[in-house]
Amino acid sequence: MILTELFNPYHSKGVSWSTVCPITRIDSETLVNPMDNTMKKVYDSVIARDPNQPEFHQAVEEVLESLVPVIQAHPEYLPVVESMVEAERIIQFRVPWYDDSGKLHVNRGFRIQMNSAIGPYKGGLRFHPSVNQSILKFLAFEQVFKNSLTGLPMGGGKGGSDFDPKGKTDSEVMRFCQSFMMELWRHIGANLDVPAGDIGVGGREIGFLFGMYKKLANEFTGVLTGKGISYGGSLIRPEATGYGLVYFAREMLATKGKSFEGASVSISGSGNVAQFACEKVLDLGGKPVTMSDSSGFIHDPEGIDREKLSWIMDLKNKRRGRISEYAQKYPGSTFTASEPEPASNGLWNIEVDVALPCATQNEINGEEAKMLVKNKVMAVAEGANMPCTPEAVEVFLTNRVMFAPGKASNAGGVATSGLEMSQNSLRYNWTREEVDSKLDQIMVDIHKNAAETAEKYGMPDNYVAGANIAGFLKVAEAMTAQGLI
Repeated sequence: MILTELFNPYHSKGVSWSTVCPITRIDSETLVNPMDNTMKKVYDSVIARDPNQPEFHQAVEEVLESLVPVIQAHPEYLPVVESMVEAERIIQFRVPWYDDSGKLHVNRGFRIQMNSAIGPYKGGLRFHPSVNQSILKFLAFEQVFKNSLTGLPMGGGKGGSDFDPKGKTDSEVMRFCQSFMMELWRHIGANLDVPAGDIGVGGREIGFLFGMYKKLANEFTGVLTGKGISYGGSLIRPEATGYGLVYFAREMLATKGKSFEGASVSISGSGNVAQFACEKVLDLGGKPVTMSDSSGFIHDPEGIDREKLSWIMDLKNKRRGRISEYAQKYPGSTFTASEPEPASNGLWNIEVDVALPCATQNEINGEEAKMLVKNKVMAVAEGANMPCTPEAVEVFLTNRVMFAPGKASNAGGVATSGLEMSQNSLRYNWTREEVDSKLDQIMVDIHKNAAETAEKYGMPDNYVAGANIAGFLKVAEAMTAQGLI
């Protein structure tokens, strides 16, 4: 991938960056070429230090590309960039636990404490076989910018384990969570590091983790978010990421005089984010037509209405079934089984107005992005963390498709976690309407900040650059004020 082309769609037409982004002038004589070696040196140092972490490299590359004009205008921030790509602290530990038959299993546990310049580390815990240090570092790095964009005082972190909760009994999950927290508890705290849920960590897991923390620390405090309402959780928290995603997409569509009213929408995934994104799309008059899980995807041309969505929620949240059962339940819909890569995912070849990838990282590649463009998609907003590859992002930007990166569009979850922290500190709970209103306003502000920053730096409608730069500038100011320690 040619880095210049990613954020200058005019590059291939022979138009220079200086024309698109005139503020890159550093002095009266010289225009600095964005393809100078400054950012490449930082990127190369990351690869040299951690050569086998492709997910982390991808996240760093995207941000460094965006920051080229910032560092050209503010070279004093280069040391900040060099510092931000290195985690403040990485914790790894073993997690022994016994299954119901008495057999010992040993998993790995991690916590990446990436950056605390603007507040305590904040980010989810992921329980999935794919978890490794590279994936968690990419997620923690993204979290720094995402949390900054919310405007709330939260730093960035991420953690988890290669434990797979699928197929485990409640008692096995409980024993694992208790063993995991027996090590993690000494590294977290309400004013130090506040984990939350992520893939594989829902209300059940958060409950077990919080109970063990309370026992070990001998205190009741807001050290985890995503808690149950009965013990300090916030209303709207389960819905927040999905709702926030749609609120952001709504604002993005409005800039072009469009809306969700009557729009067809493809959604990937069928977990928490996908479910509530689907619900909010329905609230705004849209028609969701797809959902998926690891087994494949369903397509319902008539639309997934509220009754069908309720059935999916029961299927996935209670019965823990597969999405293929939807096609058996509702005639007229179809199920397409997943095929191993390099086969393309047919979900992205369905003609829709808006696409909301809510499953996992790198689920839309360059070829799948071209499918969406060919079918005249208006907007793509990321509900998962980095679900679009760099090649896919390039396709969207080059073809003038409205594209929202996850660090902006899926920030609703962590924003509401921040609101849960505030309620815990107040010892007071806001109403559902109050939390939803605050979430809506936060997403409106994130969109405004990203859009205005992109415009300021000569890249109108480029939400990737706008979100990266806006998130960076707040953290950079704080790190500089604190002496880059």
